[in-house]
Amino acid sequence: MKKLLPVIAFLVALSSCQINPSVMFKVPKNYEYSNEQTIGNVEYRIAPNDIIGFNVYTNDGFKLVDLTTSATSVTSSFQPNPSNNQTQFLVEPDGQVKLPIIGKVKIAGLTVREAEKSLEQQYATFYNKPFVMIRVLNRRVLVFPGTGGLGRTVQLDNENMHLIEALALAGGLTNTGKARKIKLIRGDLRNPKVMLIDLSTLDGVRQSNLLLQANDIIYVEPVPRVSQEILSQLAPIIGIITSLALVYQIADGLSNP
Repeated sequence: MKKLLPVIAFLVALSSCQINPSVMFKVPKNYEYSNEQTIGNVEYRIAPNDIIGFNVYTNDGFKLVDLTTSATSVTSSFQPNPSNNQTQFLVEPDGQVKLPIIGKVKIAGLTVREAEKSLEQQYATFYNKPFVMIRVLNRRVLVFPGTGGLGRTVQLDNENMHLIEALALAGGLTNTGKARKIKLIRGDLRNPKVMLIDLSTLDGVRQSNLLLQANDIIYVEPVPRVSQEILSQLAPIIGIITSLALVYQIADGLSNP
């Protein structure tokens, strides 16, 4: 049995390295977080795979031009959306969207207003004083409120949604989430900007008046439950040890009848 002691010690040491394995988005020690604690409302730029709601009016909006009916034979990339009376179009991977009458137009990289102005110029060939309305329908953020398996997608229904509002829509922080350690991950995931936010105090709330942007990730780090983690990690090891001890006793009994 003494020969098993080094193996047991090794397995226990190995298990201790696995404590709290559910923590995501770990950063290296001495990581320099972004210092932008108050971020203004940066206009969203349309991206590939966005879904846009689209309407065209004539005479600067006096009369609606119903393009959805006549567009059936022109494009198959839209679906009627009766909830807001807009037609939905998909921005294709090359950044173009196929619209009625004018066909494919590149709008990726433009703000909503820039895209509206560009399309108004192109529709001016066919309509008197066209007035274009665009809305990006799939702007969203991902929220992980502090417990594994409880990730939420929150739609950005307005341009001024704050961090706290998104957390509230996701159900708030769980009882295992650290209010003092909330990470906001923004930008290209190959080289993201990470901000560390503390909502455990009023001073932290005042300093973290953050307006969200599409595709932000809000991650609340969970509180490590060391005792439960240790027990869960040691349970299979204890089973292995028990099995080895039983095999050892049987072998010892056979060798010493």
